[in-house]
Amino acid sequence: MKNTEEIIEENTNNVTEREADTVEQEGKTETRPDIRELISSFKPLDYFDFVNLHIHSKYSDGKAEFQDIIRQAKELGYRKIAICDHNTVEGHKQFKDDVLIPAVEFDCWCGYVFLHLLAYGIDVDNPVLDEFMAKTKKETEADIVRIFAKRDIKRLINAIHEAGGIAVLAHPACCWALNLDKFVGKLVSYGLDGIEVYYPYRRHRAVIRFASMRQIKDIAAKYNLIITGGTDCHTRNIMAY
Repeated sequence: MKNTEEIIEENTNNVTEREADTVEQEGKTETRPDIRELISSFKPLDYFDFVNLHIHSKYSDGKAEFQDIIRQAKELGYRKIAICDHNTVEGHKQFKDDVLIPAVEFDCWCGYVFLHLLAYGIDVDNPVLDEFMAKTKKETEADIVRIFAKRDIKRLINAIHEAGGIAVLAHPACCWALNLDKFVGKLVSYGLDGIEVYYPYRRHRAVIRFASMRQIKDIAAKYNLIITGGTDCHTRNIMAY
């Protein structure tokens, strides 16, 4: 993400610190690193060089092999990446690495608005997420199929939290909401944790765009949301998008 619509201001995410999540495994309690603290520690410029929290692999509609994305990220010196395939975590069940944040991108509706909801830091083996996952390959890659998703947004956000993750609104400037501020406020009332601010808005999203980065930043500040960023890369080369 080398091109931006404005000079990136020095910005830190003011997020209330919460205790680390705990999960039960084989009869013992294991403390998992707090995904809120991790993502909140990233600075704005990190998203243009060392962090990419929005990448797709062949497990959904991307062109790169899951393990090859990990290899590229490590060779290029990334601090963290998140592979967010549509409605599936199969790649995360097969491959794990320190550079990788477990994630998924869900297609869903909130009223009349179609949206993509990112989930970060989830336990990919938690059965609470099973009902929201794709049942066929087409549900992970075909736009015409994914747009008819019937996931309940409230229950989905609750499930993400139960699985130890956070819920983040992806590329919000493309949401067809009459009032984006009020729309985000509605999602916050359902438990939304963050919003994707640093995003390139290329191809069709450059046309279907209804807000600026500055406006998204202001909304994030108003609702004290975690700020994230990523390229939405679907190519074989993670430096291209």
